[in-house]
Amino acid sequence: MSAPILATDAPLPVRHVTLAQPWRWLAAGWRDFTRSPLAGLVHGGFVALGGWVVLFFSLRYGWLAPGAFSGFVILGPILATGLYEISRLLNRGESAGLRQAVAAWRRGTAPLVWLGLLLAALGTLWVLASALLFTLFAPAPLRGPLEFLRYAAVEQGELLFTLWAILGGMGVAVVFSLTAVSPPLLLGRRVGFRQALLTSARAVGENPIPMLLWAIIILVATSASIATAMLGFFVTVPVLGHASWHAYRDLVDAEGVPLRQP
Repeated sequence: MSAPILATDAPLPVRHVTLAQPWRWLAAGWRDFTRSPLAGLVHGGFVALGGWVVLFFSLRYGWLAPGAFSGFVILGPILATGLYEISRLLNRGESAGLRQAVAAWRRGTAPLVWLGLLLAALGTLWVLASALLFTLFAPAPLRGPLEFLRYAAVEQGELLFTLWAILGGMGVAVVFSLTAVSPPLLLGRRVGFRQALLTSARAVGENPIPMLLWAIIILVATSASIATAMLGFFVTVPVLGHASWHAYRDLVDAEGVPLRQP
């Protein structure tokens, strides 16, 4: 009989890391990617495909453009589930590839499903809120990303753009704090949904400067991937996904928590 999920909402103990640690996570993420490249490319390809779909609808329906990409990015932590499993297995000295990644998706867990639903709901709410903001306050319809950028930078849209950026930044900060380590924690250990979220928030709160650097690295990598017509996601998704598992391992002391068995 498998061990029950811990019946507590108390966050797990977390460790303090240095400012150099995010760069080490990136190096470890790149190493795992090169050891299992096919699975990484498949994950990156699915994210790139999603980006192209978002871009298509943004070009056709301009009111979606401001929030669509940021809402899409919110789903990132759950999209790397298979990559967390590969890094976990590689760390144990086992072989890992696309088959093990698919098995992790199929296995899933109720808390991971709830996390995915939460992120999907938050992403949808942000897209709708962003669209409403620009529909109500922009002087003319924005028919795509280029018109949005031109309005924000040239046509006196600074105040509206600033408000949108502040609201979006606050939302992304909350999502980042709740998902920095919770997806790999939920995949690997028998913890509850609320406990995983609180542990993630605690890890970020007790390591503000290193985690701010980590968030900036993710933001820069994501922006660069979008700027390359989504092609950059083929590399950044697997590297960041694997690196996030190593971040979880460094930040969370989960040794006393039962493993989640397949």
